[in-house]
Amino acid sequence: MQHSPCTRIGLVIHHGRPAAVAAADRVRRWAAAHRIEVIEVDVWQDLPDQPGQPASTRRNSADEVAASGHPDLIVTVGGDGTFLRGARVAAQDCVPVLGVNVGRVGFLTEVDPDDVEDALTAFLAGHAQLDERLMLTLRASRPLDIPPGQQSMLCYGRGPLLPPPPPRGTGTAGTGVDLDVTAVNDIVLEKLARDRQASLGVFVEDTLFASYSADALIVASPTGSTAYNFAAGGPIVSPRVRALVFTPVAAHMVFNRSLVVAADEPITVRVLDRSGQIAVSIDGQLRGVLDPGDWVSVLPARRPARLVRLGPSDFYARLRSRFGLADAPAAVADSVPVSLD
Repeated sequence: MQHSPCTRIGLVIHHGRPAAVAAADRVRRWAAAHRIEVIEVDVWQDLPDQPGQPASTRRNSADEVAASGHPDLIVTVGGDGTFLRGARVAAQDCVPVLGVNVGRVGFLTEVDPDDVEDALTAFLAGHAQLDERLMLTLRASRPLDIPPGQQSMLCYGRGPLLPPPPPRGTGTAGTGVDLDVTAVNDIVLEKLARDRQASLGVFVEDTLFASYSADALIVASPTGSTAYNFAAGGPIVSPRVRALVFTPVAAHMVFNRSLVVAADEPITVRVLDRSGQIAVSIDGQLRGVLDPGDWVSVLPARRPARLVRLGPSDFYARLRSRFGLADAPAAVADSVPVSLD
């Protein structure tokens, strides 16, 4: 793997897990021995009051990268949720992200804490591999926001909210605005009130595919097909495939199947006129609220996520191991242990 010299590492740590704090200390000691600066990023902290935002908030990824001096490598220490936090920061400068797994599942993370020094040494020497993954971004009819009266309710149980994603430009009438945001896993549109369904029209390449009354709609990347999409009954898609996966959640209609489309076929979701308000979550983080008449388009991000791997990624073996997939009892009874050798 060819890469630029590494002079600064950005650390994203799950401070609620002692094992993560201990593994982060190992990263710091290794970096000190190699004269590499370490900066902690995506810190949940109290920031000065901002218009329309509560006092306890978080920086968006562009501000986080700037505040940390633009690291050459992001190292996450935690589980998949911590990895996603790091990946959104790494995406700003298209730098690699290395996941150290101290979580419960660790589907995205690559390295165990005992191997963290070897992994960093391999990266520094250019012996690691980069696994590129398609990410998602948004275009919307207007910039996203969270109504001031709803912040306290919406952040309940979630910790400090991220700010709404800023627009990349001013936009053009009828075409909407591009939002400065990326998702590794998924973008979810879900009903905001328990007593009001999400009524949403789904368009593929500007053609109405179907109108849904549902609890939520998921648009996932291939990487995210094993996350909420999978839990909602959607298909697993190889991360090598450039595709978008659309899955309705608890749809009140006969057709409730998933749809897999090519990455260059954007999925646009319009909030129908008599729908309740819709919450927009990006990789599990609430980022805005849509009103009837609003729309968003989900499309591939301009740059991929770059995951550091120590060897070839065996996606299907990891899938079988992490999800504890079991063989059919009848098939086991009818065969000797299965191998291609």
